[in-house]
Amino acid sequence: MIPDESDGATSFADLGLRSGLLEALSGLGYEEPTPIQREAIPPLVERKDLVGQAATGTGKTAAFALPVLQRLPEEGRGPGPTTLVLVPTRELAVQVSQAFHRYGRGLGVRVLPIYGGQPIGWQVKALGRGVDVVIATPGRALDHIGRETLRLHDVQTVVLDEADEMLDMGFADDIEEILQETPEDRQTVLFSATLPPRIEGLAGRYLKDPVRIQMGRETGQPPGMPPLIRQSAYMVARAHKPAALGRVLDVEAPTAAIVFCRTREEVDQLTETLNGRGYRAEALHGGMSQEQRDRVMGRLRSGAAELLIATDVAARGLDVEHLTHVVNYNVPSASDSYVHRIGRIGRAGREGVAITLAEPREHRMLKAIERATRQRISVEKIPTVADLRARRLEMTRATLNEVLLEDDLEHYRAVVESLTEEYDIMEVALAAVKLAYDSSGAATDEEEIPQIAERAARDGKDRRDTGGRRERRGNRSPAPGMTRLFFGVGRGSGIRPQDLVGAIAGESRLSGRDIGAIEIADRFSLVEVPEAAADDVINALRRSTIKGRKATVRRERDAANKR
Repeated sequence: MIPDESDGATSFADLGLRSGLLEALSGLGYEEPTPIQREAIPPLVERKDLVGQAATGTGKTAAFALPVLQRLPEEGRGPGPTTLVLVPTRELAVQVSQAFHRYGRGLGVRVLPIYGGQPIGWQVKALGRGVDVVIATPGRALDHIGRETLRLHDVQTVVLDEADEMLDMGFADDIEEILQETPEDRQTVLFSATLPPRIEGLAGRYLKDPVRIQMGRETGQPPGMPPLIRQSAYMVARAHKPAALGRVLDVEAPTAAIVFCRTREEVDQLTETLNGRGYRAEALHGGMSQEQRDRVMGRLRSGAAELLIATDVAARGLDVEHLTHVVNYNVPSASDSYVHRIGRIGRAGREGVAITLAEPREHRMLKAIERATRQRISVEKIPTVADLRARRLEMTRATLNEVLLEDDLEHYRAVVESLTEEYDIMEVALAAVKLAYDSSGAATDEEEIPQIAERAARDGKDRRDTGGRRERRGNRSPAPGMTRLFFGVGRGSGIRPQDLVGAIAGESRLSGRDIGAIEIADRFSLVEVPEAAADDVINALRRSTIKGRKATVRRERDAANKR
């Protein structure tokens, strides 16, 4: 990152960090702070509250971790934590914990991540041995508070990381309950990629005269949006989306990319399609175990895989250093989701590419994202067969150029000399180029993908996709791809929609965005969830309570048969 010459702090030493931290940062190869670190570290060291708006991957973990470690006493630490970091997902909890360990290794910092899915007995023992920093998901933190195994009376700093994601997942009440368990004179730090009114409301209730940092305004970007992102969209009918994605990826040739899908079935199908096209693609979704997820991420980070096909929930908190492209296989339903997704690229001075495949009926959603982010998304034409061939020829030329520069071709001279006795040297060269081109996987039977005019997209017309019919669903039918779950608690138990969303998001891999319509009656409730996740939600909630009540949870059709 090129330092801002107008800024006084151009190195970590200029920020006044202790020698142990400077040595750790030097050992990790960190040469200078990122903009969010330059802005945030000084006020946080002075124990001021702070609201920071920055995208994923801008260095915000170090921005709050280093001040916490700076104030860590060398001796006389008590058994209870002095810092609590709340995060939305287990992946982010592990990631933040690892960062604290790396930065504070020389200081002997005691760090513990606590989250659902990990044996709670092991966490209880670790808390009993004493800890300085706890990184927790809200649901598991409340569980330990209720058991009195996590005591927060000594907490000096609370960090809310990815605050908008936590609220989207239904954790608002949990966060407020946790904050009420901490001392009033604590330091409170809030980081978020976006600052919707509900985040501002939370900051207004729990932060005292906070310092505000909004990265990106000086470049004309919306706050939290990395500046080096090329954003484009392709209008394509649903039936042609897999082929269109393959065509776009062939032309773009990403080093590493994440493709976001809506459902795990879509993830699995698309992964199989792209692997059949010659890509090294890996699937990541909520139906996988933690061991499988770790294996997939290891392959992506090592370069053994180049494409990660994932659902939003599964990809939360992931940070891949060499990521160059983010692809929205469907238009995100909310602009916040779009900002979170593409925030993984366009950092550390490198350009990133954000691509969205939009069906004609999604054109208005695309425009809504443009208005919300104040960024234009260029609508491009799907690459043609001629475009693809030109790109492959260009790549073949680049490959041959590299081979020629290596200058170790003497071994092949005899072959060329024998051929030139019968053929012109240009014909020999052309044959060699053809072999190189064919070996690159160039297809000879590529079909053209129908282009959709932008006017037709604005009108939402695409007869190839809908057959000219307009579908209409009854009020009682779940949305496509969704199923309805029966909950044996209702209005008579004081149940509200946010209670159901919080319970589902807190115990399963779904987020608030994944949950559909909610109907609450006096004695029961009906909640729409993705069909693929229904069994996981049922199994997860059988072991938990909703507002302190044990509730029957099953598919609605099971309930209908018994009523």
